[in-house]
Amino acid sequence: MKSAVIVFPGSNCDRDVAVSLEQTTGRPPVMHWHADPALPEDLDLVVVPGGFSYGDYLRCGAMAAHAAAMTGVRKAAERGVAVLGICNGFQVLCETGLLPGALMRNRDLRFLCKDVHLRVETTDTLFTGHYAPGQVIRIPIAHHDGNYVADLATQCALEDEDRVVFRYCDPAGKVTEDANPNGSLDNIAGILSEERTVLGLMPHPERLADPRLGGTDGRPLFASLLEALS
Repeated sequence: MKSAVIVFPGSNCDRDVAVSLEQTTGRPPVMHWHADPALPEDLDLVVVPGGFSYGDYLRCGAMAAHAAAMTGVRKAAERGVAVLGICNGFQVLCETGLLPGALMRNRDLRFLCKDVHLRVETTDTLFTGHYAPGQVIRIPIAHHDGNYVADLATQCALEDEDRVVFRYCDPAGKVTEDANPNGSLDNIAGILSEERTVLGLMPHPERLADPRLGGTDGRPLFASLLEALS
């Protein structure tokens, strides 16, 4: 599996996800600079990482969405290349239109940095085949703008087409208001594109993919991609 990680000014999780990819696949990803529109042609996966691209000026992900490299990401997605957007990467993918909806300020207008619980809503994806349906996992979040919003038609499409991948839940797997850290619509933490090849999620699986980090609940996401794309 050949992968690339897009590197923006302000990215701070690009190297974290690169480590997870190399540990999983045995080969380092291409670290692709934001100003270069020409991504390698033979990629299986592109990752848009977390961080604060362009300092989150204007709106989170808004400037990065117009970076030259995102032209290449859009073309790759159109060819069926898998795309993973984590945290700021999710925001960027929504800004580009590769995913529907938008990420707004957290409900309490505070930056959140903590572990949360997620329920795996579907395993019929390239990204979640190594999880079990309904499995509860613990993954860190670190964001100020993670409140997912969408219009009613988009919300219905996501539900009807089984495109909600992760939901915030309590440790027992119950989806409750108290378990929702940011006010996100229907506790949504991650969604798929219509083609099911683009995933955006706010939590950071790369930050809990090694026992030395205190857990491995994020590792199956990368293992799922390796199996699906190799």
